[in-house]
Amino acid sequence: MSNNIDRRVFMKRLAGAGALIATSQLPVLAEDKPEVFSQRGRYERLSLSYAVVEIGLEKPFSVLHISDSHLTAAYPHENAKKQELNAKRTVTFGGRQEEALRDALAWAKQHVDYIVHTGDIIDWQSEANFDLVKKYFGTSLIGALGNHEFSTDMWLSEPKEERNEAYKDNTREKLQSVYPFDVSFQSQVVNGVNFITLDDVYGYVTGEQFAKFRQEARKGLPIVLCMHVPFFTDVIWRAHVRFWSDKGPMNYSALPEATGDYKAQLEDPVTRDFIAYLKREPLLKCILAGHEHITVEDRFSPTCREYVVGGNFLFHGQEVLFI
Repeated sequence: MSNNIDRRVFMKRLAGAGALIATSQLPVLAEDKPEVFSQRGRYERLSLSYAVVEIGLEKPFSVLHISDSHLTAAYPHENAKKQELNAKRTVTFGGRQEEALRDALAWAKQHVDYIVHTGDIIDWQSEANFDLVKKYFGTSLIGALGNHEFSTDMWLSEPKEERNEAYKDNTREKLQSVYPFDVSFQSQVVNGVNFITLDDVYGYVTGEQFAKFRQEARKGLPIVLCMHVPFFTDVIWRAHVRFWSDKGPMNYSALPEATGDYKAQLEDPVTRDFIAYLKREPLLKCILAGHEHITVEDRFSPTCREYVVGGNFLFHGQEVLFI
């Protein structure tokens, strides 16, 4: 599906994976809790980085890129698995995820034109988490699904989570009913820039997504690709290993062995061909991704830089100015 609309009606239409929210449509948000950072300015708790993407636009615009909110709510009537996850995972993510999301949305309403959210808005599926998605984004959400969106009960799941399309099919229809966009692939033209968003939550892409991207490229518009899992470069992979490994200082004399999502990107033939194609596509100007819980960027191709944003549950975000 593809749309081309202006900012005034942007959020009244559906789109897909990557999240563009017109900030003029955001709800009025409650004041911050006074007991948290009570002596600081309203937005001082936010940790923001900045980037500029030069395209040659007649109408420059800006977005706040956030990812990995990891909301961990469960209603009292939900089952024992949801209650256990609520107790344990709320501790894991600090218990201030909704606060961080609210702060980011409030800041964006005053400072940027749109918001991009690249997945893991929720930590696992629950009625309460789904209602939070609707509370903050409603029908205006154009959102990326992360791998956690597909998780029913994480390590408590039966059957156990598998990293394939068959596993996604177990709850894809449910997610589609909550998130008002095509959860696999969508494009949205904003100020002459084609924001293409896709589901790559287990590292790979499908042949259907590849074909749709080629079709979108025929429009001849500059492209921003939004997704949850980054396409790993050497720099981004080293940063991943450095952050997630407990092995001490990084050895930069050799590239760490590819595992997980990076291994899938190297070994899955469709994904490997798609990445090679993207590196040759001059219309691709920028990639926005999350998943890593760290902020890192690198040159992806001669015309494109890739920006990975840190976890919003830690109050992280990145303002990207497109000019």
